[in-house]
Amino acid sequence: MPINSRQKGAAGEREFAKYLRDRGIEARRGQQYSGSPDSPDVVSDLSGVHWEVKRTERINGYTALDQAQVDSGQGEVPIVAHRRNGRPWMAMLAMDDLMPLLELAELVGWPRSPA
Repeated sequence: MPINSRQKGAAGEREFAKYLRDRGIEARRGQQYSGSPDSPDVVSDLSGVHWEVKRTERINGYTALDQAQVDSGQGEVPIVAHRRNGRPWMAMLAMDDLMPLLELAELVGWPRSPA
């Protein structure tokens, strides 16, 4: 029996939440708890991040990012987490949001230079 898009979306959100938990980040599906259409697909303990999860073979990155930007709250970085079958999770975010993150990473010494 084919899975409908709502069930596939919910399964993708649970899968991504598990991906974060496996890396030590507390996470759970967002929609089922708040019910608000602008709530993140996945709620995590990473403050200031709005997760939009897309578990599909084809994606329009700009449309997905637009949705994340509209749904995100003030001061939140909208990030689209996407995965196709047989491929790893990837993240999409606006370059203007990525640059400050890279500057912070550099301040804490990431990436570490090889010894």
